[in-house]
Amino acid sequence: MIKMSKMHKRVVAAHGAVLALSVLPAGSALAQAAQANELQTVTVTAQRRTENIKEVPVSVSAIKGERLDVLVSGGDDIRLLAGKVPSLNIESSNGRTFPRFYIRGYGNTDFSLFASQPVSLIVDDIVQENPILKGFPIFDVAGVEVLRGPQGTLFGRNTPAGVVKIESEKPNLKKVEGYYNLSYGTHGTANVDGAVNVPLSDKWAMRVSTLRQHRDDYVDNYSDVAKTNKTGELDGYNEHAERVQLMYTPDSTFSALFNVHQRQTDGSARLFRANLIQKGTNDFAPGTNLDSIVTNAINTQNLQTNGSSLRLTWDLGNVKLYSITGYEGVTDYYSRGDIDGGTPAGPGRIPFQVQTGGGLKGLSQWSQEVRLESKNSGPLNWQTGVYYFNEDATGYSNNYDSVTQVQTSHVESNQKNKAAAVFGSVTYAVNDDFTLRGGLRYTDDKKNFITLAHDNVTLIGPAGVSESKNKVSWDASGTYKLNNDVNVYARVATGFRAPSIAAASASVPVTVADAETITSYEGGIKADLFERRARVAFSIYDYDVKNQQLTVVGGNSNVTKLINAAKSTGRGAEFEMEGIVTPSLRLTGSASYNYTQIKDPNLTVAKCAQCTITDPIAANGLVSINGNPLPQAPRWIVNASARYGIPVGDGEFFVFTDWSYRTKVNFFLYESVEFTGKPLTEGGVRVGYTWADGKYEAAVFGRNVLDQRRITGAIDFNNLTGFTNEPRVWGVQFKGNF
Repeated sequence: MIKMSKMHKRVVAAHGAVLALSVLPAGSALAQAAQANELQTVTVTAQRRTENIKEVPVSVSAIKGERLDVLVSGGDDIRLLAGKVPSLNIESSNGRTFPRFYIRGYGNTDFSLFASQPVSLIVDDIVQENPILKGFPIFDVAGVEVLRGPQGTLFGRNTPAGVVKIESEKPNLKKVEGYYNLSYGTHGTANVDGAVNVPLSDKWAMRVSTLRQHRDDYVDNYSDVAKTNKTGELDGYNEHAERVQLMYTPDSTFSALFNVHQRQTDGSARLFRANLIQKGTNDFAPGTNLDSIVTNAINTQNLQTNGSSLRLTWDLGNVKLYSITGYEGVTDYYSRGDIDGGTPAGPGRIPFQVQTGGGLKGLSQWSQEVRLESKNSGPLNWQTGVYYFNEDATGYSNNYDSVTQVQTSHVESNQKNKAAAVFGSVTYAVNDDFTLRGGLRYTDDKKNFITLAHDNVTLIGPAGVSESKNKVSWDASGTYKLNNDVNVYARVATGFRAPSIAAASASVPVTVADAETITSYEGGIKADLFERRARVAFSIYDYDVKNQQLTVVGGNSNVTKLINAAKSTGRGAEFEMEGIVTPSLRLTGSASYNYTQIKDPNLTVAKCAQCTITDPIAANGLVSINGNPLPQAPRWIVNASARYGIPVGDGEFFVFTDWSYRTKVNFFLYESVEFTGKPLTEGGVRVGYTWADGKYEAAVFGRNVLDQRRITGAIDFNNLTGFTNEPRVWGVQFKGNF
């Protein structure tokens, strides 16, 4: 167990008391609401089968329906999910194109184009392995599931922290139907998406989905600190994505689903602001104006991805056979920006200028899974299968002269990654109340990395490296039904992440982080309450990561260097509730507490150039990070929403509000005063009217309504450069179904 100070214990107790008190009044009201509707059963596919969320022995959250629609209304990218369920954080130093996921504080801050992450993103059963693939926008989606803890038995790639699983709406043979959704708001923020389902015959159906997003450039860009020479505007974007699905069901024993999709986005890269942070604090520097910036570099970003998949299903009587083939590719990616965040004259002290750009010349990822699933009516059921993964990526990084804008150096690298796995899972109902589950997976993973070109850069060490590791992962769990409404569960699981490789630079050779493993212990309770007018879930967990891969980023040469920590730990708790207080009022609430710690007394890293270090500094000037929290790991995440509806005429007037809060985060491996992000509260509101049995809806909305701006990340370079969260957006929206 962790040792906590008295103050720490009081804080934990106080937060627990607040959560408990917040539920009790709702529970009392729920018990008295004789006319309230029942909550609909929530199903998830956390175990690769469709199951009641209460029956699944995993800490899992599902975001669906109106709640998901509200979150995407402001035109945000996938980072909008950050803090919206327990223990999930998402951030990016590359804007919309390179999100980094963290579950229970466990993630990866690596900004390398070859980075791997311990949180896996699965879209329509296909893993999105490269971080550039993880930003595909959310539209025409049936739901989002967040699976916390290792998922290394049933899912194909690096999942020791958990899985974010997105499932799109599928074609059906019923009728022509669909929806359209239009919104417009502050800064010219426009979001248009829609879908149409078309039965082509009694055996074929097609679903076409599309998304268009736009934001105007609204941040004035100046080339001088006095802001007399405006050179343009930044921070806008244009995004469009499409998905076409064809379903073929000739009879009840076979079905085929073909999916093809693509994404294109262009606009501003991340806006790095020199000396945004006031030295000696984590406040904005005096005089900060986030509607303007001073830079002398070219700022641009563009991305084009495409993919396809084929899912075949055979019903063979007592078993089902699945074949899932997937391809994901990046045909073009380039991002360029001002790393020092200013000009030779400032803002503030900037010792030297650096402008960088990087991208992918190409990426292709193929995956194949064949899975056999039993359909027994008896107590024993099972799944087994094989999985293959093949990735080929070529990426590069450039430096530019900030005066002439001419390229001064170029490093280009290629990584080939092949992995194969065989897996199995068994479920056994001991009796009507007690069910056991267990799974096993063997993975063999190989990577070959080579530097293809290094113009005006002298490499240190070898130009390439090869890594190969194999590992067995497993999990075991038990679920006990206390009564028809309450289940308790316990789970032990392990996970594995293959070695990672980072490209060379002028001052750092190709570096390798060895494979990491995790052992996680989890227990919880899930319950339907008050005659199914409320549901709650509570879990506690404890995990140890051995040989955790960590990333040393930045420094005077703006490098990425991989290291391993002997051990890191995490422990905490998660709580979720949903309830119908009255037929007109629905509430949701969630909270998580995540305590993480690096445990390696011999591990040291280079310190920042101008920040105030609070860690011990060794005689060689390096900083000890033993005992520090993992980066981007807030202790507390709290989320709540409420919806109140009033019948008016043949429709309903409604008010919906949602709020999320997270405590401070550490940006880097070391701890410093300046590079600690303050707590962040973001709220949304939506007021509207829906009519014709929900067929039409008109609303006004706001996102980040408090306009609370926070420094959410930084560049560990030669000054106190930082970047911020998104601004407030007010808008109007109209939706229709047909």
